[in-house]
Amino acid sequence: MSHLSHMSGTSVTMRPIPRVPLTSWQAMVLLVERNVITYRAAWKLFLTGFLEPVLYLLSIGIGVGALIDSFEFNGQTVPYAEFVAPGMLAASAFNGALMDSCFNFFFKLKHVRLYDSVLATPLGTGDIARGEAVWGQLRGGSYSAAFLVVMLALGYLHSWWAVLALPAALLIGFAFSSVAMAATTWFTTWQDFEKVTLVQMPLFLFSATFFPITAFDGWLRWVVECTPLYRGVVLCRELTTGSITWASGVSLVYLVVMGVIGLLVVRRRLDTILLT
Repeated sequence: MSHLSHMSGTSVTMRPIPRVPLTSWQAMVLLVERNVITYRAAWKLFLTGFLEPVLYLLSIGIGVGALIDSFEFNGQTVPYAEFVAPGMLAASAFNGALMDSCFNFFFKLKHVRLYDSVLATPLGTGDIARGEAVWGQLRGGSYSAAFLVVMLALGYLHSWWAVLALPAALLIGFAFSSVAMAATTWFTTWQDFEKVTLVQMPLFLFSATFFPITAFDGWLRWVVECTPLYRGVVLCRELTTGSITWASGVSLVYLVVMGVIGLLVVRRRLDTILLT
């Protein structure tokens, strides 16, 4: 609303500065930037997400690899360590996404009530969902990028297709971040996170990370092939070995659809929790 200011007998009309709404991209960047600033002083926490898969690779991939010569994968012989490494790459993106999109998202949603304050700004629930999902996959992606460097240093990458392994890891992080946030919106206490472990451990152990899918038989193999982490493992393994099949396409569509559905659920749940 305009008003008059009388200075030296002169009337000056002051017009309000129009508010320009933020675009979805700008809103997402603001939330990601907020997380970057928050974690800047706690960068050592990122080491745990990187070291865990590396230690698994060194202890199982190399240690057990001394006992197991190689596996056949898509018609080519792959040394055991090179077989395990892309599975651990997918698992690092998986674990990083779960860590941030479950525990930290719950803390910000239920305890510090951060998103109540966010909604007092031009940002909406959709912006929150997108921003936190992107941050979750960036955190998981940072683990995966460092792990890829380790794989390269150990000589486990032999195909130019491997350059797509990092985008694949980001897609895995996006899919799990979205679904993890959606599930977390129903949590009420910290004890609910025992359910996360109950899901996380079987997915990790039965994702064909340490042995071929052919080790499973009948209906169990079909169940494993339908799990999201297995789809991520297949995608990363085919890219790093250069042995691309239709399974990579299936995994790509699967993870994209999973992530989009998760985001839609998160937004609806945040509308219910924060706006009603």
